[in-house]
Amino acid sequence: MNAPSSSVLKSIHDRDLAFVSVQRRYETARSLPEVWPIAAQRFGGTMAMHDPHGTPTASLTYRELCDRIQTFASGLQALGVEPYAHVALFADNSHRWFIADQGIMTAGGVDAVRSATAEKEELLFIAENSDSTVLVVEDLKLFNRLRDRLDSLPIRLVVLLSDEVPPDDDRLKVVNFSQLLGLGENRPLSAVALKPEDLATLIYTSGTTGKPKGVMLTHANLLQQVNTLGGVVQPQAGDRVLGILPSWHVFERTVEYYLYSQGCTQTYTSIRHVKADLKSVKPQYMVGVPRLWESIYEGAQKQFREQPANKQKLINTFFGISNRYVTNLWRYQDLKLDEPNLTPLQRLGAGLVALANWPGHQLGKKLVYSKVREATGGQVKQLISGGGSLARHIDVFFEVINVPLLVGYGLTETAPVLSARRPWRNLRGAAGQPILDTEIKIVDLETGRDLPQGEKGLVLARGPQIMSGYYKNPDATAKAISPEGWFDTGDLGWITRDYNLVLTGRAKDTIVLTNGENIEPQPIEDACVRSAYIDQIMLVGQDQRSLGALIVPNLEALQQWAATQSLFIEVPGEETTAPAGFTLIGLEDEQLKKLFRAELNREVQDRPGYRPDDRIGPFSLISEPFTIDNGLLTQTLKVRRNVVTERYRGMIDAMFA
Repeated sequence: MNAPSSSVLKSIHDRDLAFVSVQRRYETARSLPEVWPIAAQRFGGTMAMHDPHGTPTASLTYRELCDRIQTFASGLQALGVEPYAHVALFADNSHRWFIADQGIMTAGGVDAVRSATAEKEELLFIAENSDSTVLVVEDLKLFNRLRDRLDSLPIRLVVLLSDEVPPDDDRLKVVNFSQLLGLGENRPLSAVALKPEDLATLIYTSGTTGKPKGVMLTHANLLQQVNTLGGVVQPQAGDRVLGILPSWHVFERTVEYYLYSQGCTQTYTSIRHVKADLKSVKPQYMVGVPRLWESIYEGAQKQFREQPANKQKLINTFFGISNRYVTNLWRYQDLKLDEPNLTPLQRLGAGLVALANWPGHQLGKKLVYSKVREATGGQVKQLISGGGSLARHIDVFFEVINVPLLVGYGLTETAPVLSARRPWRNLRGAAGQPILDTEIKIVDLETGRDLPQGEKGLVLARGPQIMSGYYKNPDATAKAISPEGWFDTGDLGWITRDYNLVLTGRAKDTIVLTNGENIEPQPIEDACVRSAYIDQIMLVGQDQRSLGALIVPNLEALQQWAATQSLFIEVPGEETTAPAGFTLIGLEDEQLKKLFRAELNREVQDRPGYRPDDRIGPFSLISEPFTIDNGLLTQTLKVRRNVVTERYRGMIDAMFA
């Protein structure tokens, strides 16, 4: 196959440029803080943000938001914070986080950001490595957690984002949020002439191994995203957004900058409140990671399982019809990733099959899917997924219920968006086409040789959003970015004929079996979690004859299955007593093993592109879910594979003994 021609890429970018040109752009801005006075002028009294669950709660118009940002910056300057000072910002989602973030930059500072819930040692490492002289923390609790180690750092000023009474401290100046604003109100802002190439923020990659690296993102990196994402998403002023991802995380952060630049109204939510907020806010846009969309899917499946048997049968019938409709519609539209070369006759035949299933699909929308859609608020224009691989059945599910779902791809080092699926070319299973001014190519993992269209290799990217490097780590920077400006993403993938990027896994996640076969675990894991009985799964098997798996079962679904067998599941660590007439069994019971063996075999073999080496051999069921709190998930809900492997090393070794 030949490489996709430059004319294909040019046509993509020309179309993006046509959309971007009618969006509100900020081409005159040389730094990110210059965006907000322009936005305040454009949107004035339009509501910018609601923070209904914060302490305190707040709602701010664009005019008020800009004023608050500048007042925060003036307060920092009043306390002696100089331009280009490094400020450690350790806090989580709230309107005050955004004010602090942009207030720091408006004062000319550079913020090094992380979650308030991160481990103490990680926060202290970031504060020290970033050369921060100012510390902004969520509350007094976090300050007290860090205080005993701050004397060894050059930090002299601490700002609490809460209104708690600051402690008397012999060495540190400590002020709360309101006190800082009070100082800022009594002092005019000293404008700082920042340049596009100036450092804006340090974002430390949480990663899954080793010490985090400080990714240096400039104002030019961030402005590139603000000025080009209009090629993918075209919101209107006043459109409602629900924000749930960590604001300090590059994906949520950059998309927030863009959506605020367009006059949208964002409501901050959390895992605890998201279900209710979806219904009350009725968002038109929402950014999330695959796990969030999976939870919506699982919630719908749970509701279906609770219906009477005859109603379940009807629901399954409708979903079967809709699956046939959607699958054949994609074939007709030439949007079937695993069937890229259908003849005109085959496409016509698929169109006729879709047409035949259309009436049943419409009836399903009216009787079943509309109720599921209401769980998202019922007014979604687009959901935007990033931060990980999206399982194909999730794509199909949201298409069936008529909730548009786009997928973007990028990394912290790329500010982050490199590619995205467009509404008019939403190729399911792909990571989308490059955004404006961005190049992506595939090279051989061993030789670095450019590979043609359709061949799998290492994904490289080049564009104005690529970081300037890793802070104080020139060796890592040189390893990641070539002299020609190509960034090594560490991801494996290939490019379709219309320049869609298809990701197949992480180079470092590849499992090599003893027969020499290289297995990418993510697509197989995505297929397995389609099972109602599998909540989470991680494949293992490096240097083994076959794949193995650690499985966190869906205990609720499992208990429902057990009840039909007059069984009752005994969960380790929980006191359980079987009801009368039931037999108590544990996760190691052979009946359960048989159920999961059948589930794994079916889901893996039904996966497009199945090969015999994909089959999962030994597996173990574990009762403890992978979570952020137990250290088995990153803040963006990716499995820390090395940590899980070490935690369950004995179990894994026993699998293959």
